[in-house]
Amino acid sequence: MSVSDEPRSGEQERARPAGSPVGESTLHVLRFLAASLRAKAAVEVGTGTGDGALSILGGMVDGGVLTSIDADPAKQRVARRTLREAGHQPGAARLITGRAPEVLPRLTDGGYDLVSMGPAGVDAPMYLELGKRLLRPGGVIVFDGVPPNPPESPGALAASLRELVRLMRDDEELVAVSLPTGPGLLVAAKR
Repeated sequence: MSVSDEPRSGEQERARPAGSPVGESTLHVLRFLAASLRAKAAVEVGTGTGDGALSILGGMVDGGVLTSIDADPAKQRVARRTLREAGHQPGAARLITGRAPEVLPRLTDGGYDLVSMGPAGVDAPMYLELGKRLLRPGGVIVFDGVPPNPPESPGALAASLRELVRLMRDDEELVAVSLPTGPGLLVAAKR
């Protein structure tokens, strides 16, 4: 996930992307959710530089595996180095280079505790369907970049965010909440 609402510098910050154990950034929330779920398997869409992966792995149980997807191989190389420098073994994260709409359908239905979607775009409703099927009962899906009250303005992105909120609200299989963290998080647990 290329989410980073906190500036970082130095190797110490790389090793502890969430800073102190208590905080309110998107990265803190991802770590908290992974720990709360006692996540053994997680999916991240949008590897970025690896900060999101570090946060998720920091909350997962020992031996857990994060699958992180990004279409940009250069970002995946940076993330792989970030994870290695933080002391994570290669088997802790499975980095897949590819487009998420092509990769997600190949992942195991109901096999994941946490699915983290990078900054929401115009395809967010499609990503909800792709991500929801991956969740086990009790699993959580997170969309970054969804403000608590998506704008009523015209445009494809605003319309997509409003549709995503509506779909989550109306889905009886999901319990959703909007968190005013960073650019906004839309989070839902699968019943």
